Amino acid sequence: MPSDPSGLVPAVLTDEVLITWGTALAALLAVAPHAVWRVARNVITIAHEGGHALVAVLTGRRLSGIKLHSDTSGLTVSRGKPRGPGMVLTALAGYVAPSLLGFGAAVLITTEQVQLMLWISIAFLAAMLVMIRNVFGVLSIIVTGGVFFFVSFYASVEVRDAAAYVFAWFLLLGGIRPVWELQVKRWRRQAPRSDADQLAWLTGVPALAWVVVFGVVSVAAAAGGGALLLGRW
Repeated sequence: MPSDPSGLVPAVLTDEVLITWGTALAALLAVAPHAVWRVARNVITIAHEGGHALVAVLTGRRLSGIKLHSDTSGLTVSRGKPRGPGMVLTALAGYVAPSLLGFGAAVLITTEQVQLMLWISIAFLAAMLVMIRNVFGVLSIIVTGGVFFFVSFYASVEVRDAAAYVFAWFLLLGGIRPVWELQVKRWRRQAPRSDADQLAWLTGVPALAWVVVFGVVSVAAAAGGGALLLGRW
């Protein structure tokens, strides 16, 4: 690194390192401890069900409604052909959505588009709110959207940027844990109608293979998004 008589470059570098690693740690603390995860996982469920809903619409299916439950489970109902590419992609989208959204957030952050990322998130939540069909789901979307709205329009630039980092890290790290939890439930025969099992029925490919696909996408997105965020300094 070129020398800097003013000493400003090392200070700025240190600030960037603290923001990057500090927000990563904050996100990890929201994902790793079970007690915190039980609450934070609701955000992952929103992204999961939003992924189902978005892909359903993009593939020409008719979205009927979305439910979010207090146990962090969810349900997205769409109408259309019971089999075929549209249904396969819709079923596939849920478990990979949080990680892919996290990667997209990392891209926007590292291209200086934090405000755009927040606006996209608000628009995504507003579109979901129209399709929510239960009270807990409505409250979840309103609370989450309210946080994004406050950060976007009222927080300082420093707080806004830090919040964006935490959100991206949380999606990247939080997208991995549900895949593991899914397979644990499948081992215990507690999830006979999971997305992986539905995909197995739709395609003939074993459910375990679909869990592996979920895991590979989630880990790859976390690695790629993390590299982008860490490479910012």
